[in-house]
Parts: sequence; C-alpha cells; structure tokens
Amino acid sequence: MGMESLVDAHATLAWAVLAGNGAAAVWALAAHRLPVLRARALWWFVLVAQLLLVAEIVVGVVLMAGGGRDVPGIHTFYGFVTLAAIGILFSYRTQVGRRRHYLLYGWGGLFIVGLIVRTMIIG
Repeated sequence: MGMESLVDAHATLAWAVLAGNGAAAVWALAAHRLPVLRARALWWFVLVAQLLLVAEIVVGVVLMAGGGRDVPGIHTFYGFVTLAAIGILFSYRTQVGRRRHYLLYGWGGLFIVGLIVRTMIIG
C-alpha cells in the first residue's frame, strides 16, 4: 500500500471514527433515558468505534514515520489526547455506578467527538 493510499485511508477513516463515536455517544445518552436501548450491542458498538480511533492513530503514525509527512504538531497532540480520553473513560467506569455508565460514555463520547473534529480541522 503506497503512501498516497494511506493518506486516503487516514482521511476516510477519520470520518468513520467521527461518525462511529458520535453515534455511540448519542446511543449511550439515549440509553440513559430509555431502558429499551440498553443492550450489550451498545458496548460492542462503543468498542468498535474506539478501536477505529486506535487504527486511525496507527495509520497516522505510520504516515508520519514512513512518509516523512509534515504534520502540524498540534494535530498530533490532539490525536494522542483523543486516545488518552478513551483510557480515561475506561478508567472512570469503576468510579461511577452502573446506572451512570451511559452518562459517562455519552458525555465522554461527545467530548471525544469534539476532539476528533478539532483534530480534523487543524490537520
């Protein structure tokens, strides 16, 4: 896979990461209010959305390391802050009660979406 293909993959994956994390956040917030939306599938969806983000960061690192791409440092910073936000959400799940997991992942997911948008704008 050539560097231009990776650049295209990085751009396309960014939109998938944005949509996936946004949808997961909205689903989690809705599930807090509507018990019918509380399903194991939500957590699998959150996992897939967050793994897509990890894949996006790996592709970005490969582009920087292998292609000598000149990327604004703030773009890289926001990418890694977004990755750290996933870790923080995961670590806080034991701090909140089970009923508040939906709020944690809903609002935390929207925060992640904001970071993703910011990263896309400055990159």
